[in-house]
Amino acid sequence: MQPRLAFAYDPQFTEHVFAAEQLQRLAGLCDILRHEPLLELTSPDAKAILAETEILITGWGPPQLDASTLALAPKLRLIAHSAGSIKYFIAPEVVERVAVTSAVTANAVPVAEFTVAAILFANKGVLQFRDIYRRERRHLRSHPLMASGLGNYRKTVGIVGASRIGLKTIELLAPYDFELLLTSTSTTPEQAAALGVELVELDDLLARSDVASLHAPALPSTRHMIDARRLALLRDGATFINTARGSIVDQDALLSELVAGRLNAVIDVTEPEVLPAESPLYDLPNVLLTPHIAGAIGGERERLGTLVVDEVERFVRGEPLLYRVPHELLGQLA
Repeated sequence: MQPRLAFAYDPQFTEHVFAAEQLQRLAGLCDILRHEPLLELTSPDAKAILAETEILITGWGPPQLDASTLALAPKLRLIAHSAGSIKYFIAPEVVERVAVTSAVTANAVPVAEFTVAAILFANKGVLQFRDIYRRERRHLRSHPLMASGLGNYRKTVGIVGASRIGLKTIELLAPYDFELLLTSTSTTPEQAAALGVELVELDDLLARSDVASLHAPALPSTRHMIDARRLALLRDGATFINTARGSIVDQDALLSELVAGRLNAVIDVTEPEVLPAESPLYDLPNVLLTPHIAGAIGGERERLGTLVVDEVERFVRGEPLLYRVPHELLGQLA
């Protein structure tokens, strides 16, 4: 008998994750109790579905899953999350009792790609040249910026955090002529050497980098880890990239540096998630501000769906999950 499966997420945010062929694969592996995702778990209809659910696929905008969910879903054996972090909606007691897998590894790919593009554009002075060209509308071969230190050859790039995204970014940067620095408490010098990076302390990384990219998790210990003192370590004209979490950076301190024009920034995440309309970050010429798009969007989301369907297939066949979330690491997740 096939295991019974249900979905629980907000389709407004989890659109396009599962292509038709992926849904067909799921239908061949499981008895899908209801194709429409559950938005809440307390109605009589939702309770009836949960009572029979063995596999629950979640995504962006899911309902909270805690001990009460376990009571409603006594047959639940697998939660397959088709997005990134799970710590904001799955309670620790659920991860301890049910196998939980996440598509965070698949979501790391577009974030790393976004980061690499930002690094290459930053070193090339793309924002500066765009503004000069827009203003002067002539050949810029003799412009002083052409003879400056811009360009990607032999630049120093610092990666803050050996997360999945940080490691994927390092992998994608390998073909370029960069000096790569890494700060990580979980990486040994031998591992760093194998990655082709130099393992350094955070202060040293910031002081030496032409571009510093943040890939650390949002934890109480990392809140405002990038503060005014550390931002001051960045050299004049350096670029700071944040695709991690807004809370890791003292945003007021960063804003002061950016308003002064001393630094450049590529900012995909902020605190709060949507800045007030009057925030200078929207208009500063040395800032590329994007609305949390580094992760999977559009067709990129199908990669997440593929990972989840692959994991469900492994589970149904009794094979080990490749992307299971260890319950002891739940507190360290981004």
